[in-house]
Amino acid sequence: MAAKSDLIIPEDILLRKGARKATEIPAHIRNWLQAGHIESVNLTEWLAVDHVFLFQKVTHEWSMDAETRAITEQLKQMNEQRIMKIIPAIAMQWLDLLKRLTVNEQTNLFRSIAEHRSDSVRCWAAYIIGLDSSLNLIEKLEYIRPFAADHHFGVREIAWMAVRESISVELSAALQHLIPWSVDPDPMIRRFAIESIRPRGVWAKHIQELKEHPAMALPLLDAVKSDTHKYVQDSVSNWLNDASKTNPEWVRQICDTWIQQSDTKHTLRIVTRAKRSLS
Repeated sequence: MAAKSDLIIPEDILLRKGARKATEIPAHIRNWLQAGHIESVNLTEWLAVDHVFLFQKVTHEWSMDAETRAITEQLKQMNEQRIMKIIPAIAMQWLDLLKRLTVNEQTNLFRSIAEHRSDSVRCWAAYIIGLDSSLNLIEKLEYIRPFAADHHFGVREIAWMAVRESISVELSAALQHLIPWSVDPDPMIRRFAIESIRPRGVWAKHIQELKEHPAMALPLLDAVKSDTHKYVQDSVSNWLNDASKTNPEWVRQICDTWIQQSDTKHTLRIVTRAKRSLS
């Protein structure tokens, strides 16, 4: 069931920059992506993947055609191309299938999905965790952690989206649990701690409680007010920019306080970007 280890990917394919438009993706690159043999290298490629076709390819490679034939037909009938709809749909189908297996089979199959060479397949695994009602909030956060730290941008984005609903439902507990994440040595983990709780977020439902009471997240935000990594800086500034839409004076106050406490170029960049929507 594991991905083939003897597959050799030409170096020019691995080092490509990626097309700017979906129509410009070369046929051979699209075929490798759709077969799950390579990762996408930019947003254009990531959005261009046909997840239903990829599902067929992966399950065929794993000799699971019989077990997944009905699932494939159901997914085709959905005729859904929006990535934030089809990824959860596929994850839910995997979750239903996993529940019918023995514990050992579940472990092996989920590992095959979670460790797949394709970033798109790993995105399914992240959503399997997020949609699993048998897991509590803390379990979901701990299981999603490897995906939050994934080397691929798409997997990292899906990781926080997959657990955002659970975070919203138990916001206070989530904020408390994520405090250590905000000071983690890995910038990807620090970024997840902030991005997953953005008041407005991207491609996600708003968290009304944080829109109204942004100070709830201050322990996490304070920890990264002078983060040296731009990936984290952008998330922090975007968080405050979200908050400025409903609590502009609070954001101004926080920015002024941070500059006084930490007069560094990193804090200055965060504050400048945070106030971009304020007049």
